[in-house]
Amino acid sequence: MNEYVPGLEGVPATKSNISSIDGDKGILSYRGYPIEMLAERSTFEETALLLLDGNLPTRATLKAFDQDMRANRRVKFRIRELMRQLPSTGHPMDMLQSMMACLGMDYSGSDCLTGGDHCDDLNFVHNTSVTIIAHMATMVAMWEHIRNGYDPIEPRADLTHAENFLWMLTGKEPDRYIARIMDICLILHAEHTINASTFAVLVAGSTLANPYSVIASGIATLSGPLHGGANQAVVNMLQEIGTPDKAAAYIDAQLLAKKKIWGFGHREYNVKDPRAVILEHLMRKFAEYKGNVGPLFEVAQAVEKAATERLGTKGIYPNVDFYSGVLYREMGIAPDQFPSLFAMSRVAGWLAHWKEQLGQNRIFRPTQVYTGEVDKEYVPLERRG
Repeated sequence: MNEYVPGLEGVPATKSNISSIDGDKGILSYRGYPIEMLAERSTFEETALLLLDGNLPTRATLKAFDQDMRANRRVKFRIRELMRQLPSTGHPMDMLQSMMACLGMDYSGSDCLTGGDHCDDLNFVHNTSVTIIAHMATMVAMWEHIRNGYDPIEPRADLTHAENFLWMLTGKEPDRYIARIMDICLILHAEHTINASTFAVLVAGSTLANPYSVIASGIATLSGPLHGGANQAVVNMLQEIGTPDKAAAYIDAQLLAKKKIWGFGHREYNVKDPRAVILEHLMRKFAEYKGNVGPLFEVAQAVEKAATERLGTKGIYPNVDFYSGVLYREMGIAPDQFPSLFAMSRVAGWLAHWKEQLGQNRIFRPTQVYTGEVDKEYVPLERRG
């Protein structure tokens, strides 16, 4: 095949049984389970294990995984000290990518990746996955304190993954209701077939690179504003609009200038992103629970109405980034941390794809359509003027 397809749109890059999307019906499933069902009934810990192992775990298996996660929340002091040396103005995703790569120097045992096409050491794959998932949340929370000049807060083993993250981020006893909302957000962001960052993970993983470097490549790719950075851009957009009555005029101006409306449109969906549907519902529940939230949610609803009226016929609707940014902001989380929250959730899906890639490995080596010149004469330097 020599046909050039920009962005590889619609070109199958791998075979996978991890997740699936029906973009016309707005269906997203993990291992065959609809995302709505998992958001309602599951936890992030259970969902992560489902993605990693392929099946809903037994009570005993889930308990063991949960205990392993709790036992691996602490990071070594060298990572903490390295974080202290980073510029406090640096973006959290740059910190996360750097520290993830550094973790690979502290955790050995990747010998099974050397010199072969497969890694049959499932214990190594499992233990590495646990360490990375647990450490990601810890490092995101640590950075919020370190960049503001404070010591990070120690993790607690008596809390769930979402509860512990909120504890480490805020230093306050986590509200169980808010923690459950965070837990659902992590489930919603955990996996989404072969998106840009997952593809980066597959490419890096196919070389049998150290798994920490593999995940660092996913973080780097996710950091772009067209991928994981979009929810931060959504909040900036809503704050610029300011009030609901200005939404329609803003959308018209953006469309006239042919500028992007952040949080709208998805290459896979021709209807409203099912995750956006759930997140909007969560935002309503959050507002009811808190009793008083800022204006961003009302502005977001006005933007959705105006944009959908103008773009819905083209299959452009809110995606996962649109309401996730609003919800995180109302929870008091700094906007530049939004992509990091995305990463600490999506890492479960990345690791599931890494594991799957190792079991059917072939190094990625796509071709190209060459558009340059051929058979050019080499002109000696002294004749080039």
